[in-house]
Amino acid sequence: MTESRIKRLATTLMDATTDKDPLVQEQIYNALCYLGESEPEEILNSCDEYLRQHDKLAYPHRVIILKAMETVVKSNIALLDKSTAKVVIFLASNEMTKSKEVIRDWQQAASNVLVAVGQRFINKVMEEVLTKFQPGILPHYFVMQTFANLSVSNVFGMVPFLNSILGTMLPMLGMAKQDHMKSVFCYALQHFSESIQEYLANLDQAPDPTVRKDTFSNEIFSAYEVLFNSWLQHREAKLRLAVVEAMGPMSYLMPSEKLEEQLPKLIPGILALYKKHTEAFYISKSLCQILEASVNIGSRSLDVQLDSLLGTLHPQICAPADPSVPLTVKNHTEVLRCFTVLACSFPDRVLAFLLPKLESSNERTRVGTLLIMRQIINSAPSQMEIKKPFILSSMKLPLQDSNNKVKRAVVQVISAMAHHGYLEQPGGEAMMEFLVRQCALPSDAQPKKQPPDADDLTSDSVQSISVNTLFLLSTTVDRMNNVLWPYLLEFVTPIQFTNALTPLCKSLMYLAMKKQEEGENASLIRYDLNANLPSPYALTTRLLVVSSQPYVGDCRGTAALRLLNVLHYSVHPTLDQLWSKKVPLLVEHIEENTEKSLSQKEWEEKLLLFLQETLAAVSDNTWICHFVTEMCRQLNSYNGFLLEKNFLYKCIGTTLGACTSKDLVQKQLQELLETARYHEEAEREGLASCFGICAINHLEETLAKLEDFVRSDVFKKSAGLFSIFKDRSDNEVEKIKSTLILCYGYVAVYAPKELVLSRIEADILKNIFQYFNTKDLTLKLCLIRSICMISQAIYNGVKCGDFIFSRKAELVAQMVEFIKAEPLEAMRTPVRQRAMITCTYLVILEPHLSDPDRTELIDTCLASVLALPPLELVKERDENGGDALHKEMLYGDTISALKDLLKSLLQRNLTPHGLQDMFAHLGPWIKSNKEHERQRAVEVSAALLDFYLSKLNVSTVIPFYNLGVLIALFSPRCSDSLASVRQHAVDCVYCLLYIQLCYEGFARDHRDEMVERLKALKKGLEEPDFTVLFHTCNNIAMVIGKRVPPDQLMSLLLTMFEGLVDPDKNCSRAATVMINSLLKERGGVLQEKVPDIMSIIHSKLEEVDEEHIRKAAQQTVYILASQHKSVVVSSLLGSSLPFDSHTCAMWRSLATEPTLTSQILEQLLEKVNRDVPYKESKCFLLGSGSERIATPLPLAATCALYEIMSAPESGAAVLGLYPPLFVTLLLRVSCTVGVQLPKNLQSRERRSSSYGPAPRSLHPCSCAVETLKVMLARGGSEEVARAVGSAGGWELMVSPERHHDGIAVLAGAMARHAGPRLPLIVKNLIPTLSSVFDSQRITTTAFFAELLNSNVVNDLILLETMMDNMTGRQKDACMLVRMLALRGLGNIASGSPEKVRKHGAKLLASMVNGMDDKDDPHNLVALEAMSSLSKLLDHVEERDIQSMLLHIAIRIRPFFDSEQPDLRQSSIVLFGNLTKFSEGNCEVFFEQILNGLVTLLLHLQDPKPEVVKACKFALRMCGPNMGCEGLCDMFLNHLREDRSLHYGEFMNNVCKHLMQSYPEMLNRLILTNLFYFKSNWVDIRAAAPMFIGFLVLHVDEEHCQQVDLDQLISALKLLLKDPVPAVRVKVAETLGRLIRIL
Repeated sequence: MTESRIKRLATTLMDATTDKDPLVQEQIYNALCYLGESEPEEILNSCDEYLRQHDKLAYPHRVIILKAMETVVKSNIALLDKSTAKVVIFLASNEMTKSKEVIRDWQQAASNVLVAVGQRFINKVMEEVLTKFQPGILPHYFVMQTFANLSVSNVFGMVPFLNSILGTMLPMLGMAKQDHMKSVFCYALQHFSESIQEYLANLDQAPDPTVRKDTFSNEIFSAYEVLFNSWLQHREAKLRLAVVEAMGPMSYLMPSEKLEEQLPKLIPGILALYKKHTEAFYISKSLCQILEASVNIGSRSLDVQLDSLLGTLHPQICAPADPSVPLTVKNHTEVLRCFTVLACSFPDRVLAFLLPKLESSNERTRVGTLLIMRQIINSAPSQMEIKKPFILSSMKLPLQDSNNKVKRAVVQVISAMAHHGYLEQPGGEAMMEFLVRQCALPSDAQPKKQPPDADDLTSDSVQSISVNTLFLLSTTVDRMNNVLWPYLLEFVTPIQFTNALTPLCKSLMYLAMKKQEEGENASLIRYDLNANLPSPYALTTRLLVVSSQPYVGDCRGTAALRLLNVLHYSVHPTLDQLWSKKVPLLVEHIEENTEKSLSQKEWEEKLLLFLQETLAAVSDNTWICHFVTEMCRQLNSYNGFLLEKNFLYKCIGTTLGACTSKDLVQKQLQELLETARYHEEAEREGLASCFGICAINHLEETLAKLEDFVRSDVFKKSAGLFSIFKDRSDNEVEKIKSTLILCYGYVAVYAPKELVLSRIEADILKNIFQYFNTKDLTLKLCLIRSICMISQAIYNGVKCGDFIFSRKAELVAQMVEFIKAEPLEAMRTPVRQRAMITCTYLVILEPHLSDPDRTELIDTCLASVLALPPLELVKERDENGGDALHKEMLYGDTISALKDLLKSLLQRNLTPHGLQDMFAHLGPWIKSNKEHERQRAVEVSAALLDFYLSKLNVSTVIPFYNLGVLIALFSPRCSDSLASVRQHAVDCVYCLLYIQLCYEGFARDHRDEMVERLKALKKGLEEPDFTVLFHTCNNIAMVIGKRVPPDQLMSLLLTMFEGLVDPDKNCSRAATVMINSLLKERGGVLQEKVPDIMSIIHSKLEEVDEEHIRKAAQQTVYILASQHKSVVVSSLLGSSLPFDSHTCAMWRSLATEPTLTSQILEQLLEKVNRDVPYKESKCFLLGSGSERIATPLPLAATCALYEIMSAPESGAAVLGLYPPLFVTLLLRVSCTVGVQLPKNLQSRERRSSSYGPAPRSLHPCSCAVETLKVMLARGGSEEVARAVGSAGGWELMVSPERHHDGIAVLAGAMARHAGPRLPLIVKNLIPTLSSVFDSQRITTTAFFAELLNSNVVNDLILLETMMDNMTGRQKDACMLVRMLALRGLGNIASGSPEKVRKHGAKLLASMVNGMDDKDDPHNLVALEAMSSLSKLLDHVEERDIQSMLLHIAIRIRPFFDSEQPDLRQSSIVLFGNLTKFSEGNCEVFFEQILNGLVTLLLHLQDPKPEVVKACKFALRMCGPNMGCEGLCDMFLNHLREDRSLHYGEFMNNVCKHLMQSYPEMLNRLILTNLFYFKSNWVDIRAAAPMFIGFLVLHVDEEHCQQVDLDQLISALKLLLKDPVPAVRVKVAETLGRLIRIL
């Protein structure tokens, strides 16, 4: 019986092999293999029987079965008995040879089975297969392939058969006519030969150690003759390659004399194939084997073949290998092996062939030859030993090659040479120089993307490989130490090797440290033995200068400094202590920073300080003189390196400063002046800084040399002391003048102040003044900079009063002229900025500027900067991004310079008069009609006033007489069209008011609460929203009104009125607002005239759009309403809907005064409640019901309420009427859901929206919602409105389907943020529970239901009242009301859990009644009852629930598989909660758990995440009640909500525990799973068979009998036809597992 079931299982699976899905086929194969693991013999026999019985089964399906058989055989080969092996062998043999045609997949699978069995039963396999291999009859293709594969997989078992096989096979070779048969014979001969070689190589382990090569030689040679003489000439390329592949291994086995005899034909024959085949790997591999076999027998024929071999193989290497085609790379490797074989036997001839090729004009030939050279240097070292000089001399030409691929190949050759001692020979230095040159190749800033077959490498890759090679040779090849040290030092100083400095320094440092370890510290550099080495001065200069740009060239600063430190003894013996302390600190500074974070100025100062300390430590004038001479000598080599050259100049200045020889100083300074490249800005800067630094210690010599320079005829182009300049052009002469002037500036800054001040006017300015009359930009900028430096030197050198700068006014006038000369339409140069900075320092110095000069300076600077076109305009014109960024920085720097200059001028007269004078200049710019001019002027003003306040020091209380005028100048600007002007204007008013307080006698740090409010008001000025500006300006006016002294008020108002004609309309409006805030109340108006006046106000507002008129009109409306509120309200309600903006503004004006506002709000509430909310109107369309149309008066009153409450001032009134407002508007929302506008208003709303955006929607419900929203915001419940909005509650309220959800969101927000308001609201709402309108009952019930979710109702003693009301709604005619009532009762669990226990029985009865609701077609009430019951269960008394437990569990069970996901979720969650109460009815409820267990586990694969979450919860709750600790732990650990679940692995473990704890449940669990085979959900349909599979996997043998296997297999067989592949995969997997219970 068992056998038949195993067979039935296997048969079911094999029947399913016809499935077209590859995943299902794969699983069937796996299932068969799994069955085979348990019962290999039975399954192999079943497969055999199935294939024999199903002779017509198509071969693709047979392949699956054969592959499974192969796997089963391989896994169980040791267990297989002979009889099964025979059956398998016979079947596989028949399957393999059944079709005479070659059907590769099928026959290959059968062949593989034979090979697998042959691992152990080789004799049986051979016995069977040899019957298909008869003499004189051409065998089946796969018979030969099977022989071949057997010879590889079982060498020792197969080789004894090969002699007879070869004997039978040889005559067949002539019979083979088809190419595929010839190919398979070649394949067999190749593998036979390889197998024989392996056998012979391992004779000590072989079963027959007497086997010899000559056992097979003759047969192999006979086969060779057919292959070579006949088949190799075939036109089919694949066959020729098969022949070649076989001939390589065969050549080892051929008789030596026969091989020798054949070589003259064989080698040319093989070589000829290169021309016929593009894929050369197999040819090269075979050729290499033939060459090795020939060398092994000491062949003499190779000598003759050598030229043709070299000539054919060489081009193979020259053709580049494509890395994306692996066989081309392998071919290169094989060809290089051929060259190794040949080079070992014929070194002279191979070199004679190769070396001339290095001179070829073809790049590929040169590269290929170098690759071969590298190969033979590495692989034939003993043969090449005496050839080293010859090889080195032949490399001269490649060293000069410019091709990057050749260079790379040369580097690789050099690396090989270094390892084999070539570079120690004469000529080795040239190789090293070449390597260093490649390290110095420039890196491509943006390497181009190379296609894979690009003809040339980038220089980057050559440089990269060279750098790596140099470092490796320095650090890993010990024999290279004496070659590289100190030779590499020769490359440090030449400028052409700059890019190689980092690798050079690293290598040299490593080598030097090795030498020091060997005890060669003192004699580290032997100049007596190495004449070409750079001097210590040259090395120090070079390494110090390149360190100034530390991150260039792969962080060369670190490498250079470290090398310098190692060489300290060779530089000067006294430097050991200083450098060992200082250099690591410098290196650390580089490493702590990045290129972006490093301050270049600070870094150069550190290096110059290090140089100063070095010079002080050496303290040897002769050494210093040599050092400075070397520095000057190196200057010209840095012509392409401007930054480094600039730093070298500073080093020269520093070193000259330390030099005690005055003559040398003057000589070097003159030489510097003669040789400088004046046309380069960096050079001019460098030379000037050099003179400045030198002047620190040699002021006299420096000034004298500059004086000589000025007096010389340099600038007249005639011969003289500086005759070197006589051929310079005019432009160059200007650059020389610029440098001279800069030198004077730097000398003034650097030289000791006590010495230089007396020389400024006499020696320095005298020589500068003669160059002011120039148009050359460079000269102009240098003049300005130099004067600025001189001014700073004077300012820093003495107290200002001690030095009278007699030429100050002259210099200021000159700066003004420079500024005037700049064009006003654009800023192209930094002349303005630099000139203003210079003036900033000049005006501080004594004597004072005269008033006309001061006025001229201020007006010129303001006009030159403020009138410039806006930066945005400049950016639009300028498309170049980098230039635009530069312009932006220049603009910013220029504005800053202007501010600093004006502050400097104001500092000289820090009085109200001085302030007034400054704003007399600035005033026209502040009022300019051009935005950019106003923006700059107000920004400058804010900076000036802040400066004035910070510097003010009032000793006596004096009047700030011009406060009003100045405030009036700035306060309207608080509403400027530009946000930045508004912000700065507030700052100006803020500063002015504090200046006033200072003048009143308050301390400068005093903080006035009223004035401080201005800072808070700035936020309201960020956005150009008119209402915000209106409010903010009003507040600013209030602050101003409270703080301006009475005597200033009139001037303030008068000047403010002038602001009404401001070109910026925003500012004129601001003036109106500020004036209105200061005006008194006006008189009343007659009652009869109120409607007419209201009409006139409305028409005026339509005519004129001026802000101050609108404000005045609103003020009038307010006055009218304060006296005649009913008339005003009626008049405004009579306005046509929708209200236009003017009517809205008039409504909002009624919110000014709380008492009045309250009265008006009460009137409007009465009008909302008086009329019915809508009227029913029959529709004329066929089949449609009635339509609800809004009544006009409540609609207009609702709109009016919105307008009034939208005004911030209405807050107090809204607070006072909060409950009636809230209830009225809530019910208004309720009654207008789905209500339409009257037809006349619909068309009017469409018209108004087509003319422009309407202020608000007139739709009744939306209108009511917006009004409720604004009421909450104004009533101090902003948090409520915000919370409802963020939860989407307002949108829900408008929706007829989701209205109650929106109300719940509102109620929740009220409970959280407005609890104290609720008692009155609840009291006012309770009567509406009996309303005739369903909508009002729904709204009130929804509101109460959500309130019960909060503890606030308990705190406010509302719980019992609301609970009774909810219970009373259970019989309501409206189903939604009943559902919401249950929700409310359930919410008590979360709102007031402590009360649930008290009312438990009552609440549970309500829930059970809800679940049994008869008028509930969609189970909505039942769903709510289950959800609420789940919440209540945590808090009810156990005795209350016990009696209902079973009833509830049975009632909810059908919902587990409901089509509605929310029903599934709620019922499962409730089930989980019920388990807490199962202790009393343990056995009864345990039965319910078992009933639901399969469902819960399968629904872990539910398509809805919320259902999966519910199942996890329910299972976690069930776990402790199941009496299995392991299962409980699994549910608790693996089913956590936050943890993802690997379902298959989880179910495997669950089934393991189930079968350990409840093995008797197996059949029941399986039957429940069978029910889900028909589930609509794919994942559950797939999970059910998997569940069964895991159950049977873990059940004990003794409990297997309870399963009805026939029923199960039938069900699985049926499910195996499921349309979804994933299901079929699981079925196949389970079928495999059923072996466990058979």
